Amino acid sequence: MALMNDVYSYIESNYQPNEPIFLSELSIPGMKAVSVRQQMKKLTESGQLKRFDTGIYYIPKKSMFRSGSTLSVDEVIRRKYLADGENCCGYVGGILFANQLGLTTQVPGAYEIYTNKATTDYRETQLANLRVILRKPYCTIDEKNAETLQFLDLLKEIVDISEVDGEELTNRLISYMKKKSIGFESMRPFLPYYPERIYKNMYEVGLLNGVSICTFEAG
Repeated sequence: MALMNDVYSYIESNYQPNEPIFLSELSIPGMKAVSVRQQMKKLTESGQLKRFDTGIYYIPKKSMFRSGSTLSVDEVIRRKYLADGENCCGYVGGILFANQLGLTTQVPGAYEIYTNKATTDYRETQLANLRVILRKPYCTIDEKNAETLQFLDLLKEIVDISEVDGEELTNRLISYMKKKSIGFESMRPFLPYYPERIYKNMYEVGLLNGVSICTFEAG
């Protein structure tokens, strides 16, 4: 019991309620990994901790429901794949990102993630009941280039996934570029890493049209 209390005291001091606790990252001074795992199991059985998925736990935040609050999938994904400590190392892509921008009404059947933590070009995994697709980025992702690379990955497949087209699509894309301060000069260094079809897609959506470029630069 004393050991279990020690583990809980450490966790309570280092994690907020509803903050993901990754067992693989949990290192308690003076305690072996096998002992930590055993105590985490006991803490889960006692209700002091909740298990989100294999190796992922959290302190349940008190709520009006007896079962307590649940851990946000988005927060787990952010901590697991999109951030490396305080540093940005990934972003969401595919239909999910297009949906967030209002370019499609499709509901993605999986989270598509571009992350420096991916070791292969494509890998599928499960997170709780969620299907996650991990992709290795064309360039190493950091805080400065993340939004530009995310936008380029969208352009790479925009023609196939966007339900919006024509002038409306062009205007939405240019509006997003303005909002995120993504200029053609900031995209230029990364374009050689992408498949040639990205140039065709940029032309089709009006981003290589002289009027569109002038409109963007004038804004």
